[in-house]
Amino acid sequence: MKKKWRIGFLIVAMLALVLAACSNSDPDAAPDKAGSGTDDGEKKSEATVNKDGKVEIEFWHAMSGSGQESLDNIVAGFNDSQDDYNVKAEFQGSYEELLTKLRSIGGTKDAPAIMQVFEIGTKYMIDSGYIEPMQKFIDDDGYDLDQLEENILNYYRVDGELYSMPFNSSTPVMIYNKDAFKEAGLDPEKAPETFGDVIDAAAKLKTDSMYGFSMLTYGWFFEELVATQGGLYVNEENGRSGDATEAVFNGAEGLNVFNFLNEMNQAGTFGNFGTNWDDIRAAFSSEKVAMYMDSSAGVANAINNSPFDVGVAYIPHADEVERNGVVIGGASLWMSKGIADEEQKAAWEFMKYLATPEVQAQWHLDTGYFAINPDAYEEDIVKEKWEEYPQFQVTVEQLQDTKPSVATQGALISVFPESRQQIVTALENLYQGGDPQKVLDEAAEGTNRAIEIANKTKQ
Repeated sequence: MKKKWRIGFLIVAMLALVLAACSNSDPDAAPDKAGSGTDDGEKKSEATVNKDGKVEIEFWHAMSGSGQESLDNIVAGFNDSQDDYNVKAEFQGSYEELLTKLRSIGGTKDAPAIMQVFEIGTKYMIDSGYIEPMQKFIDDDGYDLDQLEENILNYYRVDGELYSMPFNSSTPVMIYNKDAFKEAGLDPEKAPETFGDVIDAAAKLKTDSMYGFSMLTYGWFFEELVATQGGLYVNEENGRSGDATEAVFNGAEGLNVFNFLNEMNQAGTFGNFGTNWDDIRAAFSSEKVAMYMDSSAGVANAINNSPFDVGVAYIPHADEVERNGVVIGGASLWMSKGIADEEQKAAWEFMKYLATPEVQAQWHLDTGYFAINPDAYEEDIVKEKWEEYPQFQVTVEQLQDTKPSVATQGALISVFPESRQQIVTALENLYQGGDPQKVLDEAAEGTNRAIEIANKTKQ
């Protein structure tokens, strides 16, 4: 009896840790602030109809600032474009707060028709019982997925089935100070490509007031630097051929990343600006660091806020391997089950509208996120913007040059937030002089404990 009680306590504690540790790769979503849903098996027989006779659905999202403004305009455009449906976009706070609210009504007739969930919540949503896979509506409608960006779709596919509709999608890029490159005798049109290139350039760029390179103390960037080497994060083919049981990121690829960062840290060419996106961006714009990694959605701000010429490049990779590419970050849209058929139809029509080239072109320009429909890049408004900001095109080329594989598809684990916190701790320990392999192994062990507890809850 005591053993069962201890296991139960550990499970509750771990769930609390996961919520507390939640962090996402989307700096433009609502910031984090510091239940379990039920599937009653009942489907609402009648849809909600508003006073204008339109089927009305709720769309829960976590976009704030310019992202929310652009999203509200998209919703208004859809509502005005037809006479059958009305979408109500409702801000729910951070991704974590949205998921907490969803747990109380997910899978029931009271759930919102559409939910925006960050990419590391994918495994949780698939296992939750709250959703209808998007593939059902794609197949029923004969919708052509070939019109959408393959390397974005791949993240949300499992066993060939698309579970959610990609929405605000981004990847990491390396951003650098072209003026500093010139002053250091480096070619401003040729960014470093490998870890060795970055180490060498950082040494030349370092001055009394400026570091050569920096990376946010954040697990997402580590994941990407592992994936671009073709490395996996967890076993079971990155959690895509079955439930992962252990972390493998502490292997050769992960160690390459930690050795890369450690060498610059030891040499004094690496600047540690902590875990806050604003701090590292401010350091770059104020010329305290010459190169850093950011989200592709942050490129416009870097250009507009810096008093020097800004370059954008692919993320670096280990010298001994070929570049594999990047894993998608951001969030996707999920369809609720348990709601009326007409409400699901309304949600599906909205998602199709959202994916049109015209809508995606404006979304890309408003927010810096990728267009999930690449035809959007052929729209005149995008071509004009790219002519003004050619750096945007680099972010798209890096995505489209990505080699599809289980590495660049991204890992699927339900305890990703907790694992990312383990990586943050490992990075902090590394910068304090910790041994690269030792701190990585400790992060893997912490991830394994979280995975073990999560897997027990499914049994």
